[in-house]
Amino acid sequence: MSQPAVADHLLSERRVLGAAWDKLMMWLFLGSDAMGFAALLGVYAALRFGDERWPIPQEVLGINFTALMTFVLICSSVTMVKSYEAIQKDDRVGCWRWLFATFLGGVFFLAGQCYEYTHLVEHGITLGSSNFAATFFCTTGFHGCHVLGGVILLGTALAKVSAGQITKYQSNFIENVGLYWHFVDLVWILVFTFIYLV
Repeated sequence: MSQPAVADHLLSERRVLGAAWDKLMMWLFLGSDAMGFAALLGVYAALRFGDERWPIPQEVLGINFTALMTFVLICSSVTMVKSYEAIQKDDRVGCWRWLFATFLGGVFFLAGQCYEYTHLVEHGITLGSSNFAATFFCTTGFHGCHVLGGVILLGTALAKVSAGQITKYQSNFIENVGLYWHFVDLVWILVFTFIYLV
């Protein structure tokens, strides 16, 4: 008797804490990832409060443009929810459209971050120019890498939906992509508030 496929085997296993294994693993990853962001923000806070010459973020950073980027990212969380709702109804066309809107939101955010970095470097704010710049670029860059990872996941989800590989019975992939994307959005709200506004 042959061994069942890995996916079938995992589906037949006892659910830990009532969750499927892939969902549980995503939560564990997000929990450990949150510690990385907490460490970066903690370093930023420690350096900021220990330096009387720390610049006022509103005088250095483009708050209005970054607020627009933040708004788009928040809206992309809504479109991610709509894509999951659509696949739950087995509406693959609707799911694809909402996923594509989410994908575009992520691409817009990344393009905005590249523009912001270019602008800052042109004004002499580089990774090695000060503690403010170092912690700013490390924290926002770490988040930007997560957005890039999310955009790649969204592209993969779009390809799977287009190929008919995802239906309401295999919607857990879309759900896990959504969990990751919501985490990225939530972290950005904290980063934006803590680094840009406070």
